Amino acid sequence: MSNLIIAGKEFKSRLIVGTSRYPDPHTMLEALEASGTDFITVSIRRLNLNAGNGQESIMNMIDRNKYSILPNTAGCYTAKEAVLTAQLAREALETNWVKLEVIGDDETLFPDVTELLKASEQLLRDGFVVLPYCNDDPVTCRKLADMGCAAVMPLGAPIGSGMGIRNPYNIQIIREIIDIPVIVDAGVGTASDAALAMELGVDGILMNTAIAGAEHPVKMARAMKLAIEAGRLAFESGQNSEKALC
Repeated sequence: MSNLIIAGKEFKSRLIVGTSRYPDPHTMLEALEASGTDFITVSIRRLNLNAGNGQESIMNMIDRNKYSILPNTAGCYTAKEAVLTAQLAREALETNWVKLEVIGDDETLFPDVTELLKASEQLLRDGFVVLPYCNDDPVTCRKLADMGCAAVMPLGAPIGSGMGIRNPYNIQIIREIIDIPVIVDAGVGTASDAALAMELGVDGILMNTAIAGAEHPVKMARAMKLAIEAGRLAFESGQNSEKALC
């Protein structure tokens, strides 16, 4: 199976894993190991960068020689907020990579496209490698790609819903019309969802709740690893993607 390449950087795994909502830090570390990932995302607004109150900073627990860190702007509702959060992440974590989230609705957590495009433009001018979380909208994804984003991250379903890939045709269209990596972000609930997404030709999947919220997170992490590998191999074998849509 070929490796994932984003902005010239190569990753052995096509699975990006979040670091929140685990029962405890030990389970998180075990799940990351079981997933096979080498690329993890952390929320800069929720991150305890400094140990305190008897709690160890998550960044002191993560081996940065083993995992590349992708800070995200979760919890931001305006371009101004997101840009400031990304700048803080760059200073704190010494990376110019950012998963850009600009949320437009508290209930669904759908992106605010207008603010997302504005923030992307500002961060790109400021030298960031931008990976925007966006709707499964081919037009928006094409605009983000044309703007210079390193990848697009369309949702499969609302964040945390576990509803799977609700619009596989949209995902397939996005894959066909843009040349940068497509990473499905949000909504993947179980291993079959992950396999389907990969069979559609996406380059990778980002997930958190499906693993962290499982009754046995470590087992689910392993299941997701295998599903992504199987789905990608099926795609690379020349499987007709129309079958994946049935």
